Amino acid sequence: MCGIFAYVGTRTATPILVDGLRMLEYRGYDSAGIFVPGYGAVKAVGPIDNLANTITETIGGTSGIAHTRWATHGPPSEINAHPHSDMSGHIWIVHNGIIENYRELREGLRVRGVHFVTETDTEVLAKLIGSFYHTDLITAVRDALGTVRGTYGIAVIDDRVPGEIVVARMGSPIVLGIGTDGHFVSSDPSALLAHTRDVVYLDDGEIAVLTKDGYHVRAHNGEKKDKKPEKVEWNLEEVQKKGYDHFLLKEIMEIPEAIENTLRGRLILSRGRAKLGGLETVLDELVELERLTIVGCGSAAYAAEVGRYALEEYAHLPVSVELGSEYRYRHVISEEHSALLAVTQSGETADTLASVRKGKELGLLTLGIVNVVGSTIARETDAGIYNHAGPEVSIASTKAFVSQITALALLALLIGRERGLSQEEGVRIAEALQNLPKAAAAVLEKRADVERVAQKYAHYTDLMYLGRTTHAPVAYEGSLKIKEVTYIHAEAYAGGELKHGPIAMLDERFPVVAVAPENDVYEKMLSNIEEVKARNTPVLAVTTEGNTGLAELADDVLFVPKVHPIVQPIISTIPLHLLAYYVGVAKGLNVDRPRNLAKSVTVE
Repeated sequence: MCGIFAYVGTRTATPILVDGLRMLEYRGYDSAGIFVPGYGAVKAVGPIDNLANTITETIGGTSGIAHTRWATHGPPSEINAHPHSDMSGHIWIVHNGIIENYRELREGLRVRGVHFVTETDTEVLAKLIGSFYHTDLITAVRDALGTVRGTYGIAVIDDRVPGEIVVARMGSPIVLGIGTDGHFVSSDPSALLAHTRDVVYLDDGEIAVLTKDGYHVRAHNGEKKDKKPEKVEWNLEEVQKKGYDHFLLKEIMEIPEAIENTLRGRLILSRGRAKLGGLETVLDELVELERLTIVGCGSAAYAAEVGRYALEEYAHLPVSVELGSEYRYRHVISEEHSALLAVTQSGETADTLASVRKGKELGLLTLGIVNVVGSTIARETDAGIYNHAGPEVSIASTKAFVSQITALALLALLIGRERGLSQEEGVRIAEALQNLPKAAAAVLEKRADVERVAQKYAHYTDLMYLGRTTHAPVAYEGSLKIKEVTYIHAEAYAGGELKHGPIAMLDERFPVVAVAPENDVYEKMLSNIEEVKARNTPVLAVTTEGNTGLAELADDVLFVPKVHPIVQPIISTIPLHLLAYYVGVAKGLNVDRPRNLAKSVTVE
């Protein structure tokens, strides 16, 4: 992995390919390369600019494939960078995913006299396709993939037939872009927006052939698929920085808008109810649920933990939250009247997708909270909620995380009102959600306070985040963001766990970020802060406006508006996102593309 772009048409391909890779830079990568029939491959380690500067001669072909690599097999190097070729040097491939049986495939090919020059599984796949080639590329690709175990999104081209690109997908996204002067391939629809908003999403097991004049899609068994283009709801302007220094700050500043878009048309204020069109067909089943399992990875799992509190308290629905990377391998006992809810920004997260498929095998109702329309999880679940948060380019999730909690609050209101939640309380929740964008904007207006504090905490090498009940997962999220964006070692715990071991680490060099709004466990958090201060540990507290007493105990305090408990975690999270951003900037880091990370984790 990490990014694929390809073009076949009437225009010069090279600038299109390089620009396409630039649109995929946010996904994280360590090297890049292109192949244009008749001109060969060009590769470079490091940023796209290195690749662009390496292309010194005029390359005039009208088709080609391109890739940004995030190392999985073999370190970042020019030789390991994609594209890779078969033994003949005619067939070239770019690949996202992991070929699990590449070692045995490689040994089988070596016995037949095939030589390898890289450490990658992708080179094995390229040479495997070449070994099956007899008369046409699509047959060779289909036959080769029949021997493969693992995940892949691939684009393959034969320089003897430069006007044709073959693509295939299994567990790693591939999107076709339908243009007026040719056709495109990308691993992310946002990279296509400079050329077209008409796209075709490939499903697992599908293979497509593109030419300048058209495309056709078939199942792996050769069955023809009639797949019509869909419209991408985003536009190119939405994925630009709009004057901000970084996408991360832009997306944090878009949190009020993201909340508003998630809520739009979904609240019935006078009746204290939520209306979620994507769930109407399964509403009766939701009302009868006896257990809901929410699956997510990373920030999505922490959003799910926040949502669990809302669903249990307001909908009286037992909820368990599972990491997708663990749930997919557990021996799960299926229960009657149970459902699985997948929470994912991209809708392509490999572990979460595998968990959805496991849920289907168990006969569970499967649901999704997804930001990307047309993504795999959006298509494969029985019903769901679109976030409508808009594109998120920075690797660290911020507005999508907030939107996920907002969607879960809507779900709690929807089910709660059907399961005995009073209209009076429903109205209070609906009004709190309606006013949430304004409260979020109020936090962002005070971002200079966070920036000032960040200058102080940027010099530490360790941080600990603490929170209780609904704010324990907020602490986890804050810790994750500071790790992702700033590379500071950070721990996060529910406050009650402090005395069960973690307190041993604390001293004057190990500050604590205490998320302590005035709520029903505030006094417990206050006790935690006092325990911390007794160890000469600096404390940065996040609390609700008007709580002046905490300033006497904590070294630094950030204030947020006091809102309804169901949405307080959202408001409390925003300063933590800002803190990670400003600390990263203070340390001079690339906050949009942290090292070693990819935006959409489409491999295990």
